[in-house]
This record gives sequence, C-alpha cells and structure tokens, in this order.
Amino acid sequence: MPTIAETTDWTFLTNHGHVLLAVAADPDIRLRDIAQRVGVTERTAMGIVTDLERAGYVQRQKIGRRNHYALCPDQPLRHPLEQHHTIERLLSALGHSSSRQAGSAKRRTRDRHRDDSDRRRTGSAPTERTGT
Repeated sequence: MPTIAETTDWTFLTNHGHVLLAVAADPDIRLRDIAQRVGVTERTAMGIVTDLERAGYVQRQKIGRRNHYALCPDQPLRHPLEQHHTIERLLSALGHSSSRQAGSAKRRTRDRHRDDSDRRRTGSAPTERTGT
C-alpha cells in the first residue's frame, strides 16, 4: 500500500521548513544530507540555507571544512497568520527538542571529541571537566 507522501503532490511544510527541521535535528549536517532528506538538489538546499541565514533564522559557522548551523529560535514565523509563533514553538510542535538544548548538547559532544583528538595528538593527559 502506498504511503501518504507517495499519493499526494503537496505537503504542509515548505522546503524551507524541511531544511529548518533537518538543521534542528543535526546542526553539523552536510548540505548533501540536507538535500537528500528534503528531496531537493544540493544547489537548492544551499539556496534555502542562504535564505534562512539572510532572514536571521539560521547562523552558519565554518569549522574546518564543515559548517555548523545554529538556529535562532526566538525568530517569529514569517506569515502574518503565524507571526505570533516562534521557530522554537514550531520545532516543539513537530516533536523536536528545544533547539537551544540540542545545539548546546551537540557543541559539548563536538568539543569533547575535539579535546580528545587534541590530547591524542599532543600526548597530554585529560583535564578535569566541571559543569558539563
């Protein structure tokens, strides 16, 4: 039996919404993976990320050869009917954890791995962690 997505040619969220959800789920996601999840080309995914960044919904930071994305959860939705709701409320309604919590947890994990990598390279002992 075909799924709902296979029998319709529209969805409730736009591609911009789908990209926002992909970034919320994985702030270190690659454009290639965004494109694959959303069902668009990499070029389209790049344009959507650029749109979201210019509009103040996403901040992009280059880390090495990769991008790290941070959502701006207090930004209002764009349509006049939903302007009283924020990105954070949209994410919450769709079952995503708070973007603030998810982003900080990902950063802690990434920083921990980076620290471990630095220690292996320099041969130094691990340092005591406090407050994480």
